[in-house]
Amino acid sequence: MHPVLIQIGPLTLHSYGFMIAVGFLLGMFLASREARLQNEDPERIMDLCFYLVLIGALASRVPYVIFNWHEFAGNPLDILKIWKGGLVFYGGFIGALGVFAYFVKKYSMDAWKTIDILAPSVALGHAFGRIGCFFAGCCYGRPTDLPWAVTFTNQQCLAPLNTPLHPTQLYSSLGLFCIFALLFFIVRPRKTFHGQVFWIYILVYAIFRFCIEFLRGDDRGAYFLGLLSPSQTAAVALVVLAVVFLLKLRKRKIA
Repeated sequence: MHPVLIQIGPLTLHSYGFMIAVGFLLGMFLASREARLQNEDPERIMDLCFYLVLIGALASRVPYVIFNWHEFAGNPLDILKIWKGGLVFYGGFIGALGVFAYFVKKYSMDAWKTIDILAPSVALGHAFGRIGCFFAGCCYGRPTDLPWAVTFTNQQCLAPLNTPLHPTQLYSSLGLFCIFALLFFIVRPRKTFHGQVFWIYILVYAIFRFCIEFLRGDDRGAYFLGLLSPSQTAAVALVVLAVVFLLKLRKRKIA
């Protein structure tokens, strides 16, 4: 839609990168605030947020490059241009979990309590990131004749031009803002065990992502059994995992 937000001479501010930055800063502020309320060190939480975003962004690039290698075969250096879009949530999720596990072990932090502090911030940051996807034209939807279809005309967009498409980026953003509201205003104040906020986030997002995949128009990779995209397969696995952990952790009531 508008891949470039501002361009002054050789300096270019990409809309995607800007929205990622906005989501990151708001998420850090929210996580720091929540850490104080939970009697945790806010500076340590902010340090953790920084590394989660850094490694998560790099890891989220890997699946996109694998499934869309034809875009980079001629110029591999384009792989580094993550500010233009092309990040996969599940790749970043796995990378961020690795960083999280290392961090909480190194500083002897309560893993489930800490990840509950972060969960609403992740949902909020992800919601802003999807707005960035809309501006960049990545993660676009299938062609449609619905009245709210969007048509990309900017040559720098990653979406097909001059074709009315489902605005799946905005569907995702709206869904994530709703998930954030659910976690922050409903689940968080009423939680009865550590890990509850995080696993409800994973459960709800995975179900939502499974559904939104049916409307995606970009390359979804090799389908499992010819039925499920890689993201849908991951979503099914995460739903099962979330249910298992919610049932297991609910026995550990907060004193």
